[in-house]
This record gives sequence, C-alpha cells and structure tokens, in this order.
Amino acid sequence: MVRNIVVTSVIDAVVEDLKEQVLSRDLAPNSPLTEADVAARYDVARATAKAAIERLVAEKVLVRRNHKTARVVKLGPVDVRDIYNTRIYLESEVLRRLAKSGIVPDEARVANAEIAALWQQGSWNIVGPDMRFHTVLIDSLHSERTSSAYASLAFEVKLCMAQLQGSQRLSPEIIVAEHAKLLDLITSGEAGSAAALLDEHLSRARELLAGALGGEPGPEAYLPSSALPTPASA
Repeated sequence: MVRNIVVTSVIDAVVEDLKEQVLSRDLAPNSPLTEADVAARYDVARATAKAAIERLVAEKVLVRRNHKTARVVKLGPVDVRDIYNTRIYLESEVLRRLAKSGIVPDEARVANAEIAALWQQGSWNIVGPDMRFHTVLIDSLHSERTSSAYASLAFEVKLCMAQLQGSQRLSPEIIVAEHAKLLDLITSGEAGSAAALLDEHLSRARELLAGALGGEPGPEAYLPSSALPTPASA
C-alpha cells in the first residue's frame, strides 16, 4: 500500500513518516528495510529511498552492520542505561547553569501543563510534550553545540519514552510533579537540588525501562518520588 505523506522535501517527509512508524511500532524492532521497500511504500525513486535510509542510519533509527540490509534499531537494557546516563551527565550540568540565573523558559511550563492535561484526560500519550520539556531546558542555555549533542540522542530518547509510556510503568502524575519541582528549584537557584532531582527522575525511568526490556531493574525503579507528598502513616 502506498502511504500518503505531507510533502516538505520528499526525503524529509519519508524520513519523518518512517520515524513515526518506528515509534508507534508499526515497524517493529529489527525489521529489515530496503531501498526497494521504501521506494514502493512511498512511490519514490530508489535514489530518494537510499537517501532516506542513509539519514535514518545516521540518526540511529536504523542500524546497518557490515553493509547488510538496514534494520530498525532494537534497544536493550544496556542501550537504555547508556542513553539515560548520558542524559543525566548532560542535563544535570545544564540545570546547574540555569539555576545560576534562576530563569525558567515559559515553554517548559507549557510543556508540563500539556502533560498534566493529557493525564487528566486519562492519556499516556505524552512523549511529545515530555521530550519538549527537556529539550527546551537544554536549548535555553543558548549553546549550539550543547543543543546539537542533545539532539543527537533525540530519536533514541523518544523511542525509550515511547516504550516506557507504552508499558504504563511510570505514571504521568510522577513525571508532572517532578518536572514542576525541577522548575521551582531552578527558579530558586538550588542548583545541587535540581541536579539531584533530575538524577532521581531519569534514573527511575532508566531502571523501569531496563526492566521492561528484560533486564533486572535497579533499586531506583522502586524509590518513591521526592516530588510527591509522603503518605501519612496509618
């Protein structure tokens, strides 16, 4: 079946549509994807299909080993821990620097409000605003290279988020509460506390996702959120 796409440039449109299919798991992990497949799927030239596949390999949506057929990336517990630890290293330093100014970008509050609204509607489909929340904080540092380094992780991070939220192991209530507290800590200049909460926030997600992918979850998966009220003792 030929899929309909909204054309920006043909290659960009094909790339974005294939990314969406991977995120939605319409293209399952480890599925092969050839130039002929892409050309037929979108009714485009083989050269266009080749360029799209090369872009997807560069963006880590597809993997190709030893010049073999490109396949949809399949993340395991080791990959997830590496991705999330890299996020912790990068994002914690950004939060420390933002806390020195005490300025929080409005877009971060908007993104978190969107997550809260979706959760109130009973939706777990929060990958977009969740990713936007973290990206806005990175970009607010106004460092082209820092933003570029974070962008290089973007698809893998989205894929991790989609898999975690698809498993419904991490409540958006916790995500919203921790995001809100992070912004409060930045505003009040509490750099160390902001970095510590970010570590808690991402470590919980990391270990829950590692468990969902067949690994043994670390203790961080089960720690209560410091951003939520402590239940009263009976």
